[in-house]
Amino acid sequence: MKKNNLVKLLMIAFVVAIISTGVFYGLFVNRLSSNTGSGKVLVVAAKALKPGTVLQDSDVKLAPWLGEALPKDAYANTADVAGSTVLDTIGEDEPVLAVRLASRNGTGSGVPSGMRAVSVHVTDSSGVLSMLRTGQKVDVQVVVGRGKESETTVRTALEDLQVLSVNPVAEQSSQGASLPVVTLLAKPHEADVLAAADAGARVRLTLRNPLDDQTSGRGSLSLGAVMRSNGKSN
Repeated sequence: MKKNNLVKLLMIAFVVAIISTGVFYGLFVNRLSSNTGSGKVLVVAAKALKPGTVLQDSDVKLAPWLGEALPKDAYANTADVAGSTVLDTIGEDEPVLAVRLASRNGTGSGVPSGMRAVSVHVTDSSGVLSMLRTGQKVDVQVVVGRGKESETTVRTALEDLQVLSVNPVAEQSSQGASLPVVTLLAKPHEADVLAAADAGARVRLTLRNPLDDQTSGRGSLSLGAVMRSNGKSN
């Protein structure tokens, strides 16, 4: 009798083991098949790439990506990076990201060919600074003189410049003051104007309407002229 009961228990245990194995195997296979890929691919380095490398087809390859969305700044097509220049070393099989490339159309580093990125220390513009975002347009005012020895004069030196980045954390300028920094996209001659203003004057920014691309040359305006003005414009 006891022997029969033992046989039955062994049979039940065997059946339970088979069922458990089947359940586990089914779950494992389903999970594995769901992770075999989302069908997405991304561009990775086919070999170690040094700074200054102009990307060719042989420098990159496509690799499967398991996630539902590609990483930020990643590429899904090798043609998108062809001709771009590597800014920072990319290891073999590492994703090729836009922030590590420079291209002629301005993607990647954000600086199109023939343009310059210039950082300026911004003063007296804290309200505008809090509104600034990458891609917005600004005018640059240069202010000289402040106090009894020289009259304050202001001039809108540059107009319709694009904002590349905003760093609200104060950094020490060449004049010794700690001020927030804004990086602007400028033409080469405009870059010289910004450098001179940043080194020897105070720089203010005025925010433009994104649809307003009109510019007009304006002369300097002194504080004395403002005080004598009747508030009317011609």
